[in-house]
Amino acid sequence: MHPLDPVPAIRRIDTDREDLCALEIVGHFTAADLENAYGLLEGVYAVHDKIDVLVRISRYEGFDWSAAFTDATIRGKTRALRHIRKYAVVGGPGWLRTVIGEFGPLTSIETRYFDADEEAEAWEWIDARPAGAA
Repeated sequence: MHPLDPVPAIRRIDTDREDLCALEIVGHFTAADLENAYGLLEGVYAVHDKIDVLVRISRYEGFDWSAAFTDATIRGKTRALRHIRKYAVVGGPGWLRTVIGEFGPLTSIETRYFDADEEAEAWEWIDARPAGAA
């Protein structure tokens, strides 16, 4: 990575479980960031057929709406339906709780939204901890 390259908005969080993909989204994210996230998920799918996902959203600044409709994003969402058991979302804009509440029941993925101050509850619900947590 070149010193002037932007820092990726989506980063992996190390955890105590190999079948969990935990990610942090910071600031504004783009289609390239989403492709990176789906690549991280693909790496976990290669080793574990069924996985859990935790996404922590910090200092949310929006995303490129066009990113939600790229071929790579649609493929990633389709593959997620086959592999993800539980999906915890921590923080982010308030409208996420409504979206997850409305659309979560329409898939086979058990999905829950947690406010930023409920992060410990999210980790407990997903039955994992960040690496190095006591």
